[in-house]
Amino acid sequence: MTDWTPILRPGGLPRYIQLADAIGTAIANGTLHDGARLPPQRMLAKRLGIDFTTVSRGYAEARHRRLVYSHVGRGTFVIGKTLVDPQREQRRAADMDLTMNLPPETEDPVLLARMQAGMQTVTANLIDLLRYQSSTGGQIDKEAASNWLSLRGLVPSLDRIAVTPGAHPTIVAILMSLAKPGDCVLCEDITYPGIRTICARLGLRLIGLPGDAEGIDPDALDTAIRNHRPKALYLNPTLNNPTTRTISLTRRQSIADVLLAHRLQLIEDDAYGFIPPQPPAPLASFAPDLVWHIGGLAKCIGAGLRLAYTVAPSSHAARELAHQIKIISVMPSPLMMALVTRWILDGTADGIRRFIREESQKRQAIAAEVLAGYQFEAAPNAFNVWLHLPQGVTRADIIGRMAGTGVGLMPSDAFTVSGVPSEAIRVCLGGQIKQSQLRDAMGLLAYLMSSQT
Repeated sequence: MTDWTPILRPGGLPRYIQLADAIGTAIANGTLHDGARLPPQRMLAKRLGIDFTTVSRGYAEARHRRLVYSHVGRGTFVIGKTLVDPQREQRRAADMDLTMNLPPETEDPVLLARMQAGMQTVTANLIDLLRYQSSTGGQIDKEAASNWLSLRGLVPSLDRIAVTPGAHPTIVAILMSLAKPGDCVLCEDITYPGIRTICARLGLRLIGLPGDAEGIDPDALDTAIRNHRPKALYLNPTLNNPTTRTISLTRRQSIADVLLAHRLQLIEDDAYGFIPPQPPAPLASFAPDLVWHIGGLAKCIGAGLRLAYTVAPSSHAARELAHQIKIISVMPSPLMMALVTRWILDGTADGIRRFIREESQKRQAIAAEVLAGYQFEAAPNAFNVWLHLPQGVTRADIIGRMAGTGVGLMPSDAFTVSGVPSEAIRVCLGGQIKQSQLRDAMGLLAYLMSSQT
């Protein structure tokens, strides 16, 4: 297709990267098919009004991404899409767990092409990535982690950073090093279900603390520390799962003051902290020598990555974490580490994060419009709403009747640490569902609630 003319999209990226992106997009949407010949470089440079060297670098980048191959004297040709078994991929998609709080999934061909290019680049060194490696990441991966953590205003030394296999096993590893069966851990009274299952498995007593829209009550925290002598406090401080609440900056300082006074360690699960455009500073910035900051990548890039960037309170604590991670899972996936490092360095990860931020806001707007008149808690960039059901409507009935709609619902029982679970449900807005489908599902939810009151 020597007559093909790419459309270079502006956006601050170098022209040669824009050209490689355009090639990837054209392959993804079928404009360029397997074996198609690209225009000669000088011809394309003249057609686009750019330097020959820019086109040459663009073609080289496309070759690096394994989008094209070149023959001296013959030209540059498209490799094309990787063939897959459609039925097998449909079966894999059907295995998706809708009860999890998933980030929205992009369909933007440019972003998808960049993501695929990163994978193709990484797999060029596939044999290296199939070997055993460090239990908490190598130097290059920790440098990428430092780059990413700086988005949250954190600049720890590399010897305090650990690349870990997701937030969940990281919490397990931390609690294995801090507590023994029978010990106490504090948390919010409505919290992430994972901390409940982890503490139950480790034989730890989990005590929920009361709070308000700004976060847990510092006085209640102080009293609980004095009465129960806990080994740690667990918080999900930004866009809390499931309430969507964010602990205010002032309250974070008050909580940190209590922790510092008692020298109590905090597990800060910052799963959603990278999503809002202006989130409050992490608690780790108030008490760095007491806080285990877990910057999970599942919510801000992709749930299947199963990676987290963890900042330990000290280099000694980081070494202990590495020891525990080795016991639990040996190491994080080298393939996943390499992929995320590539995405961070070439800007793809930030592109995914920005998409998730913007798409979540659009889905929240749909939910707010359709559920107007009902009581729920939400935030502009959260992946869910925390819906308080009307009088006479039960969570069991709503969840049963909403099955098959593509929207994941979880009852309050899964999140409640203390007291009787309320008639509330977490309504997930993320995943692969389209905005039109989401609107229909929210409409059905509103109808079911109105028909039972």
